[in-house]
Amino acid sequence: MVLPVYVYGMSVLRKTAQEIPEDYEGLDQLIADMFETMRDSDGIGLAAPQIGKSLRLFVVDASPISEDKEEPELKDFKKVFINPYILDEWGDPWSFEEGCLSLPKIREEVSRPSKIRIEYYDEKWNLLEEEYDGIRARIIQHEYDHLDGKLFVDKINPIRRKLLTARLNAISRGKVDCDYKIIFPKK
Repeated sequence: MVLPVYVYGMSVLRKTAQEIPEDYEGLDQLIADMFETMRDSDGIGLAAPQIGKSLRLFVVDASPISEDKEEPELKDFKKVFINPYILDEWGDPWSFEEGCLSLPKIREEVSRPSKIRIEYYDEKWNLLEEEYDGIRARIIQHEYDHLDGKLFVDKINPIRRKLLTARLNAISRGKVDCDYKIIFPKK
């Protein structure tokens, strides 16, 4: 089922998400719904807070951009991250233009370390520890930030962020056109 995406101004996007117990009822359906919502919204990642659930869970599927960005390693980069924790970030910081389903129509350059090591459970509750670099690391870092109540605009130059204030406020008031379902704060 395609779920609405919560946008800038919704309090769930600013909370630290809670760990998911292994016996969480409906987890398989939630994961399926998240993948469907992400695809319907033309996203490559989606965190549970973006659908109103303050849970340490995100999904990624970068295959849609594998050809666009000439990044063949993204073709099979489809994963579920349950209770993830980034253990280390290193490497030369690099900037790349990011967007977010919770911040429709906003794209900005964000600098992040180029490599990460992350520990997480997959959808079968296997505990994994893996290293990622480049675009894959960036996608994970972006979605992981949602679990800590952070948005990519928190990481941009303060002057650029100030210049975006009117657009961010418009999003929080529902004054944005989207090709996908959204939920915005009540007036």
